[in-house]
Amino acid sequence: MSSSSSTPDPDHDHDYDPFSKSSSPPTPPHDPSSSSSSSNAGLPTLPADSGDSREITAATTVNPISEKNNVHVVEHNVGGGDGGAPLHLLSTPRKILLLIIFCFAQYLDTFSSSALLASIPPISAALNISNNEAVWLISAYQLTFAALLLVSGRLTDLYSPKWLFVTGAAGMGASALGAGFVRNEVALIVLRAFMGIGASLTIPSALHLIVHLFPDPAGQAKAVAVFAGTGAIGNVTGLIIGAAFVSFASWPWVFYFIAIIGIGIAVPVGLLVPERYDRGEGHGAMRKMGRWAKVRRLDTFGVGTVTVALVLFIYAVTTGSIEGWGIAKVIAPLVLSIMLIAIFFVWEAWLPEEFASVPPKMWKYTNFSILIAVSLLTYTWWGSVQLLFSWLWQEVYGWSTILTAVHFLPIGVVSAPFMFTSGYFTQLFPLKYVMLCGQVLLLAGSILLPFANSPAHYWPLSFPAMCIGTAGNTIIFATVNIALFAATPPSVAGTVGADGRFPLRCYIPVGAIWNSSLQVGYAAGAAIITSIQTSVQARPGKGGPDGFEGRAAAFWFLCAMVGVQMLGVVVFMKNVPVGKGKKDGEGNEGEGRRVVEKETKDLESVATTVNGVTESASAS
Repeated sequence: MSSSSSTPDPDHDHDYDPFSKSSSPPTPPHDPSSSSSSSNAGLPTLPADSGDSREITAATTVNPISEKNNVHVVEHNVGGGDGGAPLHLLSTPRKILLLIIFCFAQYLDTFSSSALLASIPPISAALNISNNEAVWLISAYQLTFAALLLVSGRLTDLYSPKWLFVTGAAGMGASALGAGFVRNEVALIVLRAFMGIGASLTIPSALHLIVHLFPDPAGQAKAVAVFAGTGAIGNVTGLIIGAAFVSFASWPWVFYFIAIIGIGIAVPVGLLVPERYDRGEGHGAMRKMGRWAKVRRLDTFGVGTVTVALVLFIYAVTTGSIEGWGIAKVIAPLVLSIMLIAIFFVWEAWLPEEFASVPPKMWKYTNFSILIAVSLLTYTWWGSVQLLFSWLWQEVYGWSTILTAVHFLPIGVVSAPFMFTSGYFTQLFPLKYVMLCGQVLLLAGSILLPFANSPAHYWPLSFPAMCIGTAGNTIIFATVNIALFAATPPSVAGTVGADGRFPLRCYIPVGAIWNSSLQVGYAAGAAIITSIQTSVQARPGKGGPDGFEGRAAAFWFLCAMVGVQMLGVVVFMKNVPVGKGKKDGEGNEGEGRRVVEKETKDLESVATTVNGVTESASAS
């Protein structure tokens, strides 16, 4: 009877949360080996056979520097907190192979969206899907991806990143395989939503594993850059490969290709990544959480509420453009979606900060609100241009799917060099001025779009519009990225510490919120743009589906949104140089790059102290 109560089970300790101030840890069982004198506390315990220092239990050492900065450092080179060695000790070929596999996950995310844009017209024709309803093929994926992205980073911290990646990749592949076989609109949309769920699990878990595979700052920067770059490659090649499948095979092969890659990357990760590896002190504390404590940290109610709200909103705007805006089936979901959005923000304000997906304090940081608002239009612009022209060029002009994809190449070709050079602009000029420069280019390109109403206008209007607009949009995208992380302290920006691990209690809310806003803007914006097009072209004398009036109205709306966005930047964005601001906990703005550099030096100093303690223990 006593033995059953002497050993606590963390999985059944529902009240313990190591990150909650009101929770106390379970009492550990008595260990005779732990009765050494207090003078040896904190030093590594040498095993009987101490031939390999990597088998020493990880030792925690607090340095005055780290105490000053509230940083708790663990030397991970001497032990596996999860009973395994660090991932960076794997062989170099194995690490490179895993990096390539993780890059395919990033590639698959952007490919699954861009490949579908050129494929929507033939898919809609085969399944009898209207132009207005076809937007769900895009929105279903973006909505689930955006909503789950808010907590998927937290899932990676609470559970095994290896199996989250395998589950996400295999789930995405299985859903894509099913999408290739179904011939029903609703079933295809549902499977697209499941694909978004799978993708939301792969990206944060892949990034987590990359960070642990390459802890050296120089190698880690290169690995993360390659990982991010494959997303741009997927966006460009997705159009061509998707169009090639539709032209030379059939549209289901777009989904079969996704299924092959998804399942193909899930299997080797399950085999190559060790079952247990050193994930650091932070994960050791998380393992002691009870099941209920873990569930509480996932904010399932908040994520579910915002997802339902966005689904109802898109349903309302797509239905209203066809059946009228004054009917109950449009008004009811529209009003309910607005109410649910309000409930979501009230809920996030009520939750403890460490449990909230969107902590209220985020909106208090300088420029954070306007930067997130700007992000809502970034993907919307690219997606709307491709969506509106794709139907026109294929269904009205009679261009083939592959020819249509080729005419979209300026978007991918122009974005690459401007993505590379935007970082240099932000070093030479204030962020606000760089942002406004991008806004001017985006507006200039957008103004040309409503006049590109014939095949003869492609080169004089459509082509320069896509080139100029893409240049501006890319500058905005890169500048928002830099400005967000410069305006927020490292504790919420997801800054990687000197040992290559994310700091304790850091769930990268800035990155998650930013990426979610990009995806939500794309999903909702595409629905609004399509709704405007459908409403206008349904009026008498407006040309119907084959006319350009509806598309022109949608493009003018896009111009208006860019103009409003530019005005918002002029009025609300503060011209704060990169690296200026306040530290963590001061309420407004982080020190950005200066804080990162300072904490890195402090952490390196602490790590040196820990190494010295460990070497002294080994020598003794």
